[in-house]
Amino acid sequence: MTESYVRDLREVDASRIADVGGKGAQLGALTRIDGIRVPDGFCVTTDAYRRAVTRTPAVRDLLEELAHTGPDDREGLRVLGARVRRAVEDTPVPDEVAEAVDGALARFADGTAFAVRSSATAEDLPTASFAGQQDTYLNVVGADEVLRHIRRCWASLFSDRAVTYRLRNGIDHRAVHMGVVVQRMVLPRAAGVLFTADPVSGHRRTAAVEAAYGLGEALVSGLVGPDVFTVRDGRVVGRTVGAKQRAVRALPGGGTQEVPVEAGHRDRPALSDAEVLELERLGRRIEAHFGSPQDIEWCLTDDGSRTDVWIVQSRPITNLFPVPDAGDDEKHIYLSVGHQQMMTDAMKPLGLSVWQLTSMAPMLVAGGRLFVDATARLASPSGRAALLDMVGRSDPLTKDALETVLERDDVLPAAPSGAAPPSGAAPAPPSGRGSAPAPIETDPGLVKELISRCEASREQLARDLRTKSGPELFGFLLEAFAEHRRVLGDPLSIQVIMAGMEATWWLNDHLQEWLGEKNAADTLTLSAPGNITSEMGLALLDVADVVRPRPQVVEFLRTVDGDDDGFLGKLAELPGGREVRDAVEAYLDRYGMRCVGEIDITRPRWREHPAALVPALLDNVRNFGPGAARQRFEEGRRRAYEKERDVLARLRALPDGAAKADETKRMIDRVRTFIGYREYPKYDVVSRYFLYKQALMAEADRLVAAGVLAGREDAFHLTFEELHEVARTHRVDEGLLRRRKEEFRFHRTLTPPRVLTSDGEALDGSYRRDDVPEGALAGLPVSAGTVEGRARVVHDIADAELEAGDILVTTFTDPSWSPLFVGVAGLVTEVGGAMTHGAVIAREYGLPAVVGVPDATRVIVDGARIRVHGTEGWVEILG
Repeated sequence: MTESYVRDLREVDASRIADVGGKGAQLGALTRIDGIRVPDGFCVTTDAYRRAVTRTPAVRDLLEELAHTGPDDREGLRVLGARVRRAVEDTPVPDEVAEAVDGALARFADGTAFAVRSSATAEDLPTASFAGQQDTYLNVVGADEVLRHIRRCWASLFSDRAVTYRLRNGIDHRAVHMGVVVQRMVLPRAAGVLFTADPVSGHRRTAAVEAAYGLGEALVSGLVGPDVFTVRDGRVVGRTVGAKQRAVRALPGGGTQEVPVEAGHRDRPALSDAEVLELERLGRRIEAHFGSPQDIEWCLTDDGSRTDVWIVQSRPITNLFPVPDAGDDEKHIYLSVGHQQMMTDAMKPLGLSVWQLTSMAPMLVAGGRLFVDATARLASPSGRAALLDMVGRSDPLTKDALETVLERDDVLPAAPSGAAPPSGAAPAPPSGRGSAPAPIETDPGLVKELISRCEASREQLARDLRTKSGPELFGFLLEAFAEHRRVLGDPLSIQVIMAGMEATWWLNDHLQEWLGEKNAADTLTLSAPGNITSEMGLALLDVADVVRPRPQVVEFLRTVDGDDDGFLGKLAELPGGREVRDAVEAYLDRYGMRCVGEIDITRPRWREHPAALVPALLDNVRNFGPGAARQRFEEGRRRAYEKERDVLARLRALPDGAAKADETKRMIDRVRTFIGYREYPKYDVVSRYFLYKQALMAEADRLVAAGVLAGREDAFHLTFEELHEVARTHRVDEGLLRRRKEEFRFHRTLTPPRVLTSDGEALDGSYRRDDVPEGALAGLPVSAGTVEGRARVVHDIADAELEAGDILVTTFTDPSWSPLFVGVAGLVTEVGGAMTHGAVIAREYGLPAVVGVPDATRVIVDGARIRVHGTEGWVEILG
């Protein structure tokens, strides 16, 4: 193949990223847009980079060493990166490359100044912009200087920031090559950047323009505070004039220098409103061409007779959360499903599609997460009030975010008078907190009946799945998903759940009114019977009782690597190991379908990855004595009954006290009868999910054996419907799999908002409280009490190492975190509500807990001493 070392900008477009890098490809595409001016120039291709750099043995050896240096070895990466840069800059430009560059420069007049810009192949991409990671050199004059700066651009591929960025994004250093863009230098009156979407809020109809005098380097380097203009719907709606004391100007012989701005211009806008609107108009044209919001660098020249705008770079804005596609041009407001399900991580396509197919409401996908369209309910006054009441009880931050959006007049379509929300909209909320609980008899037999129904349905599902494979399996699963939804929507099940929840709200509201007791139900529900999730945590304490008296087993478990899922088989070789193995196996038989992020069918279950339980098991061995599970349960029950006797006695002393005490006793009995069942439907869902997964993975294994899939986990990157088609045709689109894997890596870098609009505005809400001490972190109180201890910031239960008295700080907790709850003194999470699983189990165990604390895992340092106020809802950092 003939190598090409230079290509004219007008010859390249997005299809040439591998040849000229992301920046060069974007600039080439810009030259094809009507009305967009791009300075004339050419690209030095990645062929030239490979010829000069990667084929040089000394550089190649250093790249191999860099590729095998781990991300935690920061000093090693820094030293190696510096050695690579020196080696590249010291490598002469090969003669044939230099001749090609000289030929490209020949069409320009002598003395022409150039901008020499890095253009890596992993740059200006939809999922990784690499903005500012490589270098640009301005006002370069002369062929020798252009060649020298080309080498410097090549070397900048290994700057500390570029190496770190690639590691963070999972990009192999050896897989990235460097093109270089050489363009005629523009000497502007003003320069800056244009964001065609608000880079902070994400609002897609809002553009932001930043401007400064002279070259844009003054703005990019932070030398000046720029003017900032906000544009929406063709109007300048915001304007901040920066104090522009300095500017960067080009020197006649090459290079740049800082110069003072004339006193009369420092506080004057660098652009007129008409120029700002022209920039926004051009930006919208560029955005339409590329199909996504853009971060655009521009220069404005003015020779006295005309003003021209030059575009010198355009890249996707990669930190914006994607907008769900509702299939129309109407306005929509979406609520995050992950914040309700306590799993805000990105999900793979199979997990997303199975959740959609088994959920009770239609859900849309964006950024690897699921969202519910709440527009129809919010559009009617009655539906809006009910929905705000419901979300306010579960997550005040979501309510605040919704109220912030609803304060505006243009966010919702007008609802027809009396219009009802469509089927599948957000579920109707329960009655108000002070209202009478649902009319249902306090009968433990109802719970037993519901559980018996679920178990019978699951057993039938397991039997049926054993006989299905190939396309027939997928047809059967669609029928199973319908049964799944029927079980979830069982009216009796919903009535029992609501009876327990409403009894809780009744107790809290009335006992605060009558006795001044805050969150009294937190104590009254301690050790409530039948809570499958709290039983799971206590059951692991029982497993620890089997492990503790066997020192050789304890020592062996301490050596188990997090990826060693075969450790159970090795236990039988140790004294007492068979008994421990049998205890762990029995635990997995009951709870092995659970895992962190369990709503995503693609996540490894404990049965598939039992090593994930070892740290929690060892913590229990270390921190507790024999019989701790029963002792904790009995202690909780004792405290609950003592609290019951106390509140009933105090109520009887009040006017009309006998009636108040009788009513309260009925509510206590009701909540203790039904609140434990609150956790069972999720257990049932996850149990069914594991059965679905086992069947789908058996099918994936068959496809691997047939040579259709390269690995069983490739199935995770296909939707249920796509996997069905692969099973039917025995053909798979390898390009689709590659794109899906890249998208998933990108989605993992995004943080989903609680509320998202169709305009792209992402909102997380805030606490509007004046009762939080200065410096404390506000949150939602979900389990009463105050506790002080060491903060342990944990992102994965497999990495947890907890001591007695520690306070668990994490992003979110689903039921799989329950085994850790038995060993901690308190809980702080970034996501959560009063009736989410983590809150329910915290109350079960009597742990003071505050949830919905924004950025808790970043603000609270692991090992810091903190105080959790679970009754009031804030966290103090003590040091």
